[in-house]
Amino acid sequence: MRVIRTRSQEKILTLLQSMKQGISAQDIYVELRNRNQSMGLATVYRSLEALKLEGLVQVRTLANGEALYSLVQQDKHHLTCLQCGASIPIHQCPVHDLETQLQVTHKFKVFYHTLEFFGLCAKCQMNHGQ
Repeated sequence: MRVIRTRSQEKILTLLQSMKQGISAQDIYVELRNRNQSMGLATVYRSLEALKLEGLVQVRTLANGEALYSLVQQDKHHLTCLQCGASIPIHQCPVHDLETQLQVTHKFKVFYHTLEFFGLCAKCQMNHGQ
């Protein structure tokens, strides 16, 4: 079954393909306006939600509550500093086998997963101790 996407969804997918990292819905709205492809902020959110349910877009919520959207390419894992907000990618995946197992045992289609550890980076630990 072929999914029919709206022009708004296609514009957002194209924009996300050009991004190297996650971007907020507000920044997507601004970036589209800068590219003369304006759409309302509500349309941006609606389109992102539809793309998320299709398994094409993933969302990552930062420690400050900001949601960053990106294409589903590979699973993302991070160490996130609660003080400075630094986000350090982790390249090995300790839960990949668990994901496969859960898909089978629960008959659940997994689009992606995230793994996030929160704490203080080395720099903030040094500043924190002073």
